[in-house]
Amino acid sequence: MKNTKNIPVYIILFLFCLIAVFPFIWAGIAATHTNTQIYQIEWSFRIGEHMKQNAIDLKAAFPVVRNMCNSLVIAFGYTAGILIIDSMAGYAFAKYEFKGKKVIFALTLGSMFIPGQVTLIPLFIEMTSFRMINTNWAVILPGFAAVFGVFLMRQQFIGFPNELLDAAHIDGAGDFRIFLQIVMPSMKPALTSLGILSFVNQWGNFMWPLIVLNSKEKYTMPLILSLMVQPGYVTNYGAVMFGAMLALIPVLAFFLIFQKNFIDGMLSGAVKG
Repeated sequence: MKNTKNIPVYIILFLFCLIAVFPFIWAGIAATHTNTQIYQIEWSFRIGEHMKQNAIDLKAAFPVVRNMCNSLVIAFGYTAGILIIDSMAGYAFAKYEFKGKKVIFALTLGSMFIPGQVTLIPLFIEMTSFRMINTNWAVILPGFAAVFGVFLMRQQFIGFPNELLDAAHIDGAGDFRIFLQIVMPSMKPALTSLGILSFVNQWGNFMWPLIVLNSKEKYTMPLILSLMVQPGYVTNYGAVMFGAMLALIPVLAFFLIFQKNFIDGMLSGAVKG
């Protein structure tokens, strides 16, 4: 009886999952079609034979392998920097006492309410003065000031027992060693959650790379996909769909590899409130 009572719930969940997954399934199938077939209903759920030509067309328009590598370097570099900087800042706000701590933390959180468009021009001028325009660093560095990550890690560090820190200090361990060898190993779920969110956020970043990158060889995947769909030009939607599926692979793989720790991190954050 218990199993039969859950059947309506399973049906509803299945329908929601189907609605969520359907666009990806359709895009994957459309990547095998010609432009004409994409607009024909009878081809909507039939796998075509045009995938190879779509891949050739995409490669002819942009150096897609180079663009994919650019996206990977930027996303991984950004994620690594966020994990290092935000975890250290969150630990300082959670476990250290210093003058003006509450005020500084309040100002830090307050910066989350500043629209990103407000800082575009100052950041562009700054990157220009550093001669970083049209480089990966111009995309990566401004993103290191991610306040959400500081707040997330601070909430996780608050629950870490102070008794362990005191015991480590008594044993003669320094602050940096305590942070790396005692505190950080217990923060894997939180770090994984922050890492996945940061990776996905940077992978789909469009506005800032569009401003600071100005050559095809430096473009990221979102840029080349958007530039393939322009008013006044014939759009090869088969090639666009193939590029979209290609861009989806790293994000999907990154999530599947770390999904267990990601779920644990989200649940632990929910329990701690």
